[in-house]
Amino acid sequence: MEHSSDPIALVDLRAQYADIKPEIQQAFDGIFENFAFLNGPQVAEMEQLFAQLHGLRSGHAIGCSNGTSALTVALRAFDLSPGAEVILPSHTFFATAESVILAGYKPVFADINPDDYTIDPAQVEALISPQTEAIIPVHIYGNMANMDAIMAIAETHGLKVLEDAAQAQMAAWNGKMSGTYGDAGTYSFYPSKNLGAYGDAGLVMTRHDDLGKVIRKLIDHGREDRYLHDMVGDNLRIDSLQAAFLTVKLKRLAAWTGQRREIAQKYDDHFKPQGFKVIELPAQSASARHLYIVEVDNRDDVMAHLAANNIACMIHYPIPLHLQPALQGTAMRAGDLSVTERIAKRIVSIPMYPELSDVQIDRVAQTFLEVAKP
Repeated sequence: MEHSSDPIALVDLRAQYADIKPEIQQAFDGIFENFAFLNGPQVAEMEQLFAQLHGLRSGHAIGCSNGTSALTVALRAFDLSPGAEVILPSHTFFATAESVILAGYKPVFADINPDDYTIDPAQVEALISPQTEAIIPVHIYGNMANMDAIMAIAETHGLKVLEDAAQAQMAAWNGKMSGTYGDAGTYSFYPSKNLGAYGDAGLVMTRHDDLGKVIRKLIDHGREDRYLHDMVGDNLRIDSLQAAFLTVKLKRLAAWTGQRREIAQKYDDHFKPQGFKVIELPAQSASARHLYIVEVDNRDDVMAHLAANNIACMIHYPIPLHLQPALQGTAMRAGDLSVTERIAKRIVSIPMYPELSDVQIDRVAQTFLEVAKP
């Protein structure tokens, strides 16, 4: 029985594990049937299932070590000009910009839409220069960017598009899944993601056979044969064990995504009538609802009150990338991206995971509303 003082986590991985424990144990035991800890049959099975779920052919999904390596290896496979500019939003996790720099390119930061916090296509258009060669739309919080507009811009200017879908497994735009619009899409399977490993893992997806072959080689030391290397790659392979765990979870991802959407609607029903700004999705967007975000005018008070009542909360993300000390060489200053900087001071993430009960949802919302100001 649940008590009013029981902790409510931001993400409760124990609750998920309790539901799938027998299947996870079976997947673990299966690894030791052939001792193929890398490139085992579990990897091919996971990749095939992920591709099918996104309407692509087997071979178009390529597992790798984590979401950051997925971004970096995809950018390397694009083979842009040295120092090429890549446009991306400033409101995202550091890895998006980090991967651009690791691949040898220059990040250029765009502002976001105030409704769903995705990259603003008008900003992208305005930032294009002769050095621009790619765009990274980030499907933040599970919300897909306006991919119709992004792809139109890319086609007009001859730019590559890499979808950062780290938080957007099973999100869709106009019925088309994340990662299937651009030249490639990347995913993180960090444990707290909608589809999370029990450790680090990631995946690159592409519709292009030739690009996929290059990505596979870059992930595995630049080789096609065991001892024949025709390029310099890296060791970025996914473990067979993580692939096996992900296959178990993939079979439930659609149901979990539906539950997330229902929970988000219940939160909306609590907060919107009280005048709070929540994620507002355009009609074309079917969000994966990775995180639930609310804007407040007194964030410190709200977070302290939630914590005092054993309710976890967090800020995603308090410091925009263009203001990060490590990225000051981008020549941007405070005030340059008004929407990003404004919402970074107002947003708070509250508990969101499929196993949340109605009692927990009501408790989170009511505790929040006791002190929050729109």
